[in-house]
Amino acid sequence: MKALLSLLLVTWAPGEAIFRLPFAQPERRAALPAEERLFWSLVIGIAVSLSIVLALAAAHRYSFSRLLVADAVITAAAIAAGWRSPGRPVRARPGLAALVPIAIAVFAALRFGPPSEYVIGGKDPGVYVNAGVQIAQRGTLAYHDPVVAAVPAEARALFVPQDMNRTWFIAPRFMGFFVLDPDRGTVVSQFPHLFPASIAIGYGVDGLTGARWTVTAWGVVGLLAVYFLGARLFGRTAAAAAAVLLALHVIEVWFARYPNAEVAMQALLFAALLANARAHVDGDAFFAPIAGLLFGLLLFLRVDALFPIAAVLAALALLAITGVRIRWTFAVPLVLAAALLVPYAIVLLREYFARPIAFVENLGAMKLAFGAAAAAAFALVVVAGRRLAGLAHVVHAWMPWAAIVTLLAAAIYAYAFRRPVPGRLADFDAYALKTFVAFYLTLPAFIAALLGLLLTRRDFWRDPAFFLTFATVCLFTFYKTRIVPEHFWAARRFVAVILPGALLLLSAAAIGMPRGRGRVTRIVSVAIGLTFIGVLAAGYARAAKPVAAHIEYDGVIGHLEQLAGRVGDDDLLIVESRDAGSDVHVLGLPLAYIYARNVLVLSTATPDKAAFAAFLDQMRARYRRVLFLGGGGTDLLSARWSVTPIASERFGVPEYESVKNAYPRGPNRKDFEYSLYEFGPPQGVPADTTLDVGVNDDLNVMRFHAKETTEGRTFRWSQRQSFLIVDHVRASDRTLALWLSDGGRPPAAPPAVVQILIGARALGSVTVVNGFREYDVDIPSDLAAAAAASGEPVRITLRTDTWNPSRVLGTNDPRELGVMVDRVAVR
Repeated sequence: MKALLSLLLVTWAPGEAIFRLPFAQPERRAALPAEERLFWSLVIGIAVSLSIVLALAAAHRYSFSRLLVADAVITAAAIAAGWRSPGRPVRARPGLAALVPIAIAVFAALRFGPPSEYVIGGKDPGVYVNAGVQIAQRGTLAYHDPVVAAVPAEARALFVPQDMNRTWFIAPRFMGFFVLDPDRGTVVSQFPHLFPASIAIGYGVDGLTGARWTVTAWGVVGLLAVYFLGARLFGRTAAAAAAVLLALHVIEVWFARYPNAEVAMQALLFAALLANARAHVDGDAFFAPIAGLLFGLLLFLRVDALFPIAAVLAALALLAITGVRIRWTFAVPLVLAAALLVPYAIVLLREYFARPIAFVENLGAMKLAFGAAAAAAFALVVVAGRRLAGLAHVVHAWMPWAAIVTLLAAAIYAYAFRRPVPGRLADFDAYALKTFVAFYLTLPAFIAALLGLLLTRRDFWRDPAFFLTFATVCLFTFYKTRIVPEHFWAARRFVAVILPGALLLLSAAAIGMPRGRGRVTRIVSVAIGLTFIGVLAAGYARAAKPVAAHIEYDGVIGHLEQLAGRVGDDDLLIVESRDAGSDVHVLGLPLAYIYARNVLVLSTATPDKAAFAAFLDQMRARYRRVLFLGGGGTDLLSARWSVTPIASERFGVPEYESVKNAYPRGPNRKDFEYSLYEFGPPQGVPADTTLDVGVNDDLNVMRFHAKETTEGRTFRWSQRQSFLIVDHVRASDRTLALWLSDGGRPPAAPPAVVQILIGARALGSVTVVNGFREYDVDIPSDLAAAAAASGEPVRITLRTDTWNPSRVLGTNDPRELGVMVDRVAVR
């Protein structure tokens, strides 16, 4: 009950109170359908709460309790402002049509859940979730991380090496998190913070579960926003059809469960377009500042929100020419948001906005002057719009045709004629539209959407901002997608505008446009349209069926909680680097920013041991224990410290296939295997030097593949060049023994000849055959004596011609495989 009440307070309550304010012709809002009034209460409440979160977090003062207080104060103030109004307008009563968006919302909530457990690092989704939880727990956008601040300057290269390609200080903390000030430990996530702010609200409502469900909530709100904009523009039937198709669609289902900012952009943008149409086409002054606020919030969501905003401003200029009054209250929140964006982009998110900033800096005086002149011309058109009567008729008559014909011509060219150009146009950019149609829309739906553009040309002036926004985003995206073509990840380019816009247009063409003069003709045309929509819906549902049954990384949270329980609040956990050969490093981010453990990630798999020894001495005095988490291989053995295994775990979670320029076929299994070690004081030299590869060997191997087991043996596959690290070599040692197998190399693969070296000294080579056998090479006496005198671990190099099972056998294994290494002994 507490969670429900807090959820209502941060979403519905302030919006409902503001929506009922007795200002700007409240009777017009009261006449809106009951379901749309409820929608606006939610959207306004969410926008207000997100603004509060960003403001408090920017001031390092955010907490969920402060958000609740602020929302309560705003709600009470709005209620008090309207309490003594002379009369309250009569509100339209809900009808049967109100059940349609309610049914859509319920269906979407069921279909879009449960969300993924993507809380690990390594990619954008984990960055978003951890950034949101960081805001919720630390109350700030830029976190002064005491773990980073405690790293002495001479040891920073081990964990936070400065990017020397930048004139300002910036260093990686985790993937997507950067250190801006190493002395204060200032860390900031390098994605705009609006979507993380919503995750922080979800975390306040219901902890990590609420944080995960935030993206699903955005998916539901986005679906409703598409429905209500479509209902105003094309009618409720077409809007409902488009919303159902969208709810069934594979990429909407995927991204409504998978942390991403595009689903939030869909919700805010379509709500903003509807508010803009209510304000400037329908003449309802109340919605002008709401539209400006929503567009302003989009600036803190994604940098490419600038394109739809530019399209909307162009639409407003056209409306001004045709005599529509552009309300100044629209500009106030948008201009304020744009002004706040400048220091936000330059100071906190300079890395994220580096390319736009560089673009502006490189424009030159002439181009900047041209841009200023264009802005001034826009302002002049808006101010003097009604005085441009001579242009009004021409613009009103020809602009719809100009926009629609341009988009149709571009679509036909991109689908039928565009080809790659070596060195200038990549294949995935040239075929971006064909990929979207083939993978996600279908050719009949594409044709129907183009037909919808033609049929809805008379509706252009009912909402020119929608048509220009759809056209602008399509032209920008399909010109160059600006993303690695890995699907479904690349499909997020279509989520915010292109897919819902296309579905609205094709639904309008199928059932939203009246045809024929006779009743029978109209009934038949509607029946054909509904049949088309039904067939399309069945195809979309069938395509999404594997995704609907899948939960990305299901179960990983439980394993993270178990690992976090093994690390104390007063321990320091050092995690292997990204180049260590496994994905264990992605566990470091949630351990630090969700489970509040003291975590540092090594910057390389071969750290400087003298610097690490000095760092280790200082950290032992600061923390109870210094631990190491690894799974791939790190050269971190030394006579100056000891390493003791504590725990080891292997687990697997479902991960959907991700392929380039192809449609994903279904879920796979992603395996994690880690071992936890404790650093201790130096110990005496052990009597035996034997290494069992595949068992607590993470500090004894480098550049190997993951641990495996066969026939009761643990082993690892070597790569083209791999390294084994043994604790020591005695002066009397003369033989290096390795237990190897070629793993059953096919005849098409090269023979498994392994060259063996210690340092730069070649010891010999062996030809490995199938089945584990002992292979011995001699250790020269001078080499053994030098190694014994140093007292340090010895690195053994294995060089092998590899083979690729995917290329040679056509399997799903893309690894480059050397030989199977089971055991090593020095005697």
